[in-house]
Amino acid sequence: MSESINPESSSNPESSSNPVPPKPGDTGAYGYQYPTQQQQPAQSQPYPGQYGPPPLPPSNAGWAVAAVLFFWPLAFAAFNHVHDVYPKWAMGDYQGAQYASDRAKALGKIALWIWVALIVVFVVGYAILIIALVANSDTSSW
Repeated sequence: MSESINPESSSNPESSSNPVPPKPGDTGAYGYQYPTQQQQPAQSQPYPGQYGPPPLPPSNAGWAVAAVLFFWPLAFAAFNHVHDVYPKWAMGDYQGAQYASDRAKALGKIALWIWVALIVVFVVGYAILIIALVANSDTSSW
């Protein structure tokens, strides 16, 4: 009834009929590297100087909203660029995504500056109108 245990089968999985699957990186007798069943995924070319892709640039949607508020004709282009940021980044066009982000921000700022310029023209126009009315008014007729 006593079972004979083969000491060689418990210490060397290569010689046993039902070996225990080796762990990745495990070495066997004489430094033999067991083959692993897990394959390393093929890595794509990393972004130069970094490990993996660069971070997603900001979409600058706030600047596109500013374009709607301050000068709506530029808002169409600004929102078009906002919606191009993620798809370009996801396809690996990192420079295109950065350009779309920067362009949306620039269009929002241009809309803001156009609004400021229009307000300045409006204020200056009213100031000139008030000065002209005061200069031409005849105070002796009252």
